[in-house]
Amino acid sequence: MPVKVKICGVTRVADAEAAVDLGADAVGLNFYGGSPRCIAVGAARAIRSRLPATTCVVGVFVNAPREEIGAVAGAVGLSALQLHGDEPPEACLGWGDLVVIKALRGGDADVATRAARYGVRYVLLDAASASYGGSGRRFDWRGAGAIPRERLVLAGGLTPENVADAVRLLRPAAVDVASGVEAAPGRKDHGRLKAFIEAAKTA
Repeated sequence: MPVKVKICGVTRVADAEAAVDLGADAVGLNFYGGSPRCIAVGAARAIRSRLPATTCVVGVFVNAPREEIGAVAGAVGLSALQLHGDEPPEACLGWGDLVVIKALRGGDADVATRAARYGVRYVLLDAASASYGGSGRRFDWRGAGAIPRERLVLAGGLTPENVADAVRLLRPAAVDVASGVEAAPGRKDHGRLKAFIEAAKTA
């Protein structure tokens, strides 16, 4: 079964539509104010309204209050939440029909133990970073093999040039990319989108 592809850090309707037309399974909208890809709720709602109902639209949050997350999810019509900060396991529970993805940093020796603490459907592994909201840097993918592949979303430094290698090595449930397919922060390069999705899906 082909790996699913999530295009994250989308800020423009045209980029969201292109990603889905090219075969992306999910679109990520970043609500973390410290990110150059942060999007306002109104702009996020406009993107959601232009996508098929079957498209998974993921809201990325970093240490946000539960009430804020719930309000944004309802206003935009999110399908899933990606909690990308230091959220404890209990913060990931009780979200009803929303799929929850917990982001963890790095593929170190204890990553499986850390992941097991979270009762979520997916665990996203990204490179260790001093900042939040996605690193854009690659880490040693072999460490990600400790996560059951049906739970694993691989991120961090993926590009059209290396995503096929990552998929062949780990066979994750999904891969996640933002900066690797950009012309500038928040502005996607449609040629790189096409190349990334094709490379991931055919690996």
